[in-house]
Amino acid sequence: MNTATESEKNASAPEVPQPKTKRAPAKKARLAKKAGRAGKPASKPKTDRANKKAEVIAMMKRAKGATLAEIMAVTKWQAHTVRGFVSILGSKGGEKIESSKNAAGERTYKIGK
Repeated sequence: MNTATESEKNASAPEVPQPKTKRAPAKKARLAKKAGRAGKPASKPKTDRANKKAEVIAMMKRAKGATLAEIMAVTKWQAHTVRGFVSILGSKGGEKIESSKNAAGERTYKIGK
């Protein structure tokens, strides 16, 4: 025998808080510039080299080797990146790396035989 009125039924139900304002819809992410525009092919790389790793190794195989500054100029890497690459090339790459300083104090890397 439940004879509760509508107002009594609504009074006993817990109130669910409503948000004060509605949120604006999320903005759509813009396409990356590298992806290119629709209908336009992606541009070719500016240089024809295969990769930086091969280029650095080729420089280090020269008779004089390659200075830290030369490698930085060619690859656009920072000094710590070049030193890390040379370290990994010697340890995991299986190359014997010879490192020396000249009279001016420039570090030179060379792949030994």
